Amino acid sequence: MPTARRPLLLLLPMSLLAASAWALSLSDLSNQDASGGLKAALESGSRAAVSKLGTEGGFLDNDKVRIPLPRILEQARPILKMTGKGQQLDELVVQMNRAAESAVPMAKPLLIDAVKSMTITDAKNILTGGDTSVTDFFRAKTQDKLAVQFLPVVKKVTDRSGVATKYNAAMSLAPKLGVIAKDQATVEGYVTQRALDGLYTMIAEEEKAIRADPLGSGSKLIGKVFGALK
Repeated sequence: MPTARRPLLLLLPMSLLAASAWALSLSDLSNQDASGGLKAALESGSRAAVSKLGTEGGFLDNDKVRIPLPRILEQARPILKMTGKGQQLDELVVQMNRAAESAVPMAKPLLIDAVKSMTITDAKNILTGGDTSVTDFFRAKTQDKLAVQFLPVVKKVTDRSGVATKYNAAMSLAPKLGVIAKDQATVEGYVTQRALDGLYTMIAEEEKAIRADPLGSGSKLIGKVFGALK
């Protein structure tokens, strides 16, 4: 009977070794793994976010990123509706969201460039930096450049609205007088900022999903790197 037990005893340490192979910590990962896994996650998350937003209804039909009227117009809505402007306001909301949907696809090249420029030090800092560190990285690397690219695309769409034109004329001096914030001085400036906020919101959603279920990303390297953070 001892000979029958021996294979079972031999299997025990092998099973323990197999279990320990999955019990990785961040310190066990090579620089190449950390950088490669994170770059794969960033590229995957950014592509998914752009794909979801840069289509008809990407903003308008998503309560998390849907762009409402600027606050002053929203506050004035009851009065404007009484003067027959209610439908124009509704149309402006649609146009603002369509403008954001048109602009967001332009973000993909800059987001990918940000990923390519990431150093190994950046990678390990991001991995240990908290649940939104990927999103924060993208915002720091791309926000200013994207704002410049988005603005003319957004303006081309919002200029079709008579309400937007009148709003811009009325608000031209408002920031200097401290009546409203600078980012709400023009409809196109307001929509551009909200489009950027929506983009980073969706990147954050993708980041949280990857962190919550690394293996579900479909990439062994992403699973290995983010799994080490569990």
